[in-house]
Amino acid sequence: MKLKIHIEKEINMNNKKVLVSLGLTFLLLCSGCASESASLEGIDIVYTQTEQAAQTIHTEDTAAQIDNDAATGNITTDSAKETASGGSATAATVSAVESAAVPMTTASPVKHTTPASNKPKATAAAATAAATAAVTTTTTTPKEAPAPLKYSDDMTTVQVVKNMGLGINLGNTFEACGDWINKDLGVKAYETAWGSPIITKQIIEGYAKCGFGALRIPVAWSNLMSEDYTISQELMNRVKQVTQWTVDSGMYAIVNIHWDGGWWGKFPDDKANCMKKYTRVWEQICEGFKDFDGRVVFESLNEEGGSWEKLWNRYTNVGDKEASYKLLNEINQKFVDIVRGSRYDNNKNRHLLIAGFCTDIGQTCDELYKMPSDPKSRCAISVHYYTPATFALIDKDEPWGKVRATWGTEEDMRELVNNMQKMKERFVDKGVPVIIGEYSVCAKKLRERDSVHLYITSVIREATKWGMCPVLWDVAHGEENIENGYYDRNTCKFLDPELLQKMKDAYVK
Repeated sequence: MKLKIHIEKEINMNNKKVLVSLGLTFLLLCSGCASESASLEGIDIVYTQTEQAAQTIHTEDTAAQIDNDAATGNITTDSAKETASGGSATAATVSAVESAAVPMTTASPVKHTTPASNKPKATAAAATAAATAAVTTTTTTPKEAPAPLKYSDDMTTVQVVKNMGLGINLGNTFEACGDWINKDLGVKAYETAWGSPIITKQIIEGYAKCGFGALRIPVAWSNLMSEDYTISQELMNRVKQVTQWTVDSGMYAIVNIHWDGGWWGKFPDDKANCMKKYTRVWEQICEGFKDFDGRVVFESLNEEGGSWEKLWNRYTNVGDKEASYKLLNEINQKFVDIVRGSRYDNNKNRHLLIAGFCTDIGQTCDELYKMPSDPKSRCAISVHYYTPATFALIDKDEPWGKVRATWGTEEDMRELVNNMQKMKERFVDKGVPVIIGEYSVCAKKLRERDSVHLYITSVIREATKWGMCPVLWDVAHGEENIENGYYDRNTCKFLDPELLQKMKDAYVK
C-alpha cells in the first residue's frame, strides 16, 4: 500500500465508498539535488539525481481516471500514497490534473506545511478512551516478534502466511518509475528516484532485526524493458540480490508487478497485447527466480485489477460490473497457469498471492470475484487497508471528507472489526489465507501520535487474530518524508521504538 506512490484504494466512509488518489492530495516531499554512492557486492555505484527529477510529482492514475476522480470527488489511493512519499507525473497526467475540478500542485513541489485550521488538536484522550472499551488492552510485558517456524517445503500456504508474522514493504524503491528518470544511469537511477538510498544488505538485515518476518518488494518491471517485453537483466539481477538478502535474513519475500507505469489501464482496449506483456513478464520472473524456494512468494499484481472505468465505474455503478470482475479473474488465472506451467519444481509448488478487486475488502468479497483454480491449492488473497481515508491518507480537507487527527471511536473500531470479519468469513473460513499487503497512516504529522499507534496496533490485532499477515506500507525515511516513513534506511532502525514494541505486543499468536 499508486503514491506508493502507487495505490488505488477503496475507502468506506459512512457506507459511502470513495477512491483516494494521493495524486490529488499529496505533494512530492523530496526536492533539491542528491548525490550518493554505495558499494554493492564489490560493485561501485554512484548516483546523481537532477533537481528537475527530484522536483516532480508522481501519480499513478491515468489522465482519464484523474478527470473522473476529480469530477466525482474520488481519489485513487495508490497515486495518493506514492505521491505522499515522492514520485513523478507524466505530462498527460499533469495536464489532466490541471484541468480537473479538484486543484493539485504539479511541477513545482512545495514543502508540506500544516495550515493553522488543520493542525491536530489535543483530542486523542477521548478517542483512546472510547477505543479502550472496544479493544483488549495490550500487555505491559514487552515481548519479541513471533518466532517463525523453520520453513519446509511441505508447509501449507495457511501455515506460511501465519509464519510470516509481521510484514513491511520496501516501498518507493524498485517500483519507482517515470519518463524523467535518466535511463543512462541504469537501475540505480530508478531505485533512488523516489527518495530511497541504494538498498544494502544492512538495510535488509535491519528489517529482520526489528522483528519483521516478511518483506514485500514492489517492482516496476517495465523499467529499461525492451520493446519485445524483455526485462532488463540488470534489474532482474538487482531484485534477485535484494530478495536473496531477504531470505538470508530469515524473512519471507513477496515479489510482485506493481503499478509499473500504468499499462494495466489498457487491458479493456488492448487485452491481447497487455496479456502478452503480462505473460512475458511472469515467464521471465519464473525463470529468474527458479532457484528460490517457497520463502519467496509471487504476487499477481498490485491494486490496479478492476480499475477499468471503461468497463465499470465502481463509484457510480455505471458500466458492466460483471465484465470488470471477469477480466480480473482471467488475469489472476493466467498468473497461476504461468507459474504452475513453469518447468521448475520451485515454481510448480510456489506459494502465490492473488490480488483482490482493487485490493478493496468490500469488492473483493463480492460473489463475482473468484479465486483462480490452482492444482496445488497454494494461493493466498491480498487486500489493502487504508480505512478511513480521512485519517489514513489525506493531508488536506476534501469535498468528500475532512482531515482527521484522531482515530479510535467505537464506530472506528466497529468498522475495522467488520472489515476483518468479512475477510474471515469469505476466505479464511474456506481455507484461503489472507495477507493485508498494505496498511499505514500517511501524513503522520497531522495525526495525533496516540491515534497513529492505536490504528496500527488495532489493524495488527484484528488481522492476526484470524491468521492474516499485516504488511506495513513504508517508504524511505528522510528529512522531507519523515511523516510517511517508519523505518530509517540510513540507520537501519525503526523510527519509533515504542510503536514497534506495541506492534509486537498486538500480534495475536
